[in-house]
Amino acid sequence: MSNSMGVASVFVLSSLLLSPLAMAEESPAFVARNAERAAVVQEAIAAHKAEQAKGLEQTASKAQASDASDS
Repeated sequence: MSNSMGVASVFVLSSLLLSPLAMAEESPAFVARNAERAAVVQEAIAAHKAEQAKGLEQTASKAQASDASDS
């Protein structure tokens, strides 16, 4: 009996503690904040890809210059 009461109390307490998080997903402020975070992440990914492409171009040009000087 006490074991089932313990399990039931843990379930009730966890439900009460986690319910604000479930409701927060529906609030407009939460949605707006997530959209802003997603935009920042997308910008960071685009910047990282641009830096990678720039680095690859520089590496390729250095390799071509090295090959030309070796010939």
